[in-house]
Amino acid sequence: MSESTRMLLGLAIGIIVMIFLVSKTKVHTFIALLVACVVTGIVGGMPLVDVTNTLADGSTETTTGLVTAIKNGFGNTLKSTGIIIGLGVMMGGILEKSGAAERMAYSFIKAVGKKKEEWALAITGWFISIPVFADSAIVIFAPLCKAISKVTGKSLIGLALAMAAGLQLTHCLVPPTPGPTTAASMLGVDVGQMIVVGALVSVPMLIVAVLYCKYIGKKIYQIPNDNGGFERKEFKEEYIKSMEELDMLVSNKNLPGLFISVAPIVIPLILILTNTVLGLFDIDVCCLKFIGEPVIALGIGTIIAIYGLMGRADKKVTLSIMDDAIKSTGIIMLITGAGGSLGNVIKVSGIGDALGELVLGWPIPVILIPFIIAALMRIALGSATVAITTAASLSASFIGVISVSPLLMAISCCVGAISFSYFNDSGFWVWNGMFGVEELKDQVRCKTAISLIMAAVGIIELLILGLFIK
Repeated sequence: MSESTRMLLGLAIGIIVMIFLVSKTKVHTFIALLVACVVTGIVGGMPLVDVTNTLADGSTETTTGLVTAIKNGFGNTLKSTGIIIGLGVMMGGILEKSGAAERMAYSFIKAVGKKKEEWALAITGWFISIPVFADSAIVIFAPLCKAISKVTGKSLIGLALAMAAGLQLTHCLVPPTPGPTTAASMLGVDVGQMIVVGALVSVPMLIVAVLYCKYIGKKIYQIPNDNGGFERKEFKEEYIKSMEELDMLVSNKNLPGLFISVAPIVIPLILILTNTVLGLFDIDVCCLKFIGEPVIALGIGTIIAIYGLMGRADKKVTLSIMDDAIKSTGIIMLITGAGGSLGNVIKVSGIGDALGELVLGWPIPVILIPFIIAALMRIALGSATVAITTAASLSASFIGVISVSPLLMAISCCVGAISFSYFNDSGFWVWNGMFGVEELKDQVRCKTAISLIMAAVGIIELLILGLFIK
């Protein structure tokens, strides 16, 4: 058995073991992910611990062992998401208990019109993910999704999934987000062209995604309850409230004003967007860069929520709200970190490279080669950005050899990275944790299914564009 075959076999066995443990045993998802890391690494041929070798010139070289890869993957993932999740849920608890989330939801519905909530959230996610990291945006907008669900009677699953679809599309397709920006750079594509074509390609994908979200929201009907949990039941049309019912509900409540309700969310978004724009134009303003970092920006938003919405409340009440909100984040962080561990094991072991080399010999339309490389990288590594970067670096060697536009090759890399959100994707676990999707089959029907549907639409678009753009 060749080394690359052994690596791929390790990945396949690791995933099968994980799925079996999650779906058929009492083993917790966090432990199942760690077991998958160990199985993948051992079968794939990784050393169990770090190994230091002395080279011919007297220098030393250290090969990363399985244990180190697991710990590094866990730590690096939580380094970027852990603080954001913690701050986000504390702010979300205050927005919910103060009535601010309900005020936002009601104003939001009045502005966009009844029965269009999924479309509005999808478009909001589409715009927001251009300057804001998608996982951060899921946390920031979770209170809004929950409030809209409670106010309208619509399933939280359909609403939150529509928002996540919009977030995922621009995160993968539209610069200045890191993945498409890197693809454009590696393949020599003008960033302006990448923005225009990436945005246009995302529109049909978003339309189909929202239609699916409306469908799945009725199949998985789940709404937030007053205790911070979720209630699931069979969908009935009478659960959906009319606009007159909404008016009556809100008129009987003493809700905070719209400005102070949206400020904890809008101000961090403005700070993050400013930081992104400054980076795009290579403008170095230290103070703005500092407060525009998602961790700092969200911290500012949380403080605004505390003093703007709970300024007159008792200190113990305010602290109790935040304590209750953060209790649920421990398992979200553990599972998210373990997903990062699996992705890092696959990366360090060389399985990603083996997948890329395998696909180069397949008899498929050349425009789909970058797509499949990126899709396999996404399956293997979990990170869309890493998948795009890897696919672009491998595809760069095709330029001048195959008759495909570098622009389409870059878009193909990005569409492929959308294709498979599952167990080693941190966003998969953040979304499931924030919106109470616990069953494996429901997790696959939501985040995994929506990513596959959008990618399938993207394949059709790529094949059509390949007829006109050379």
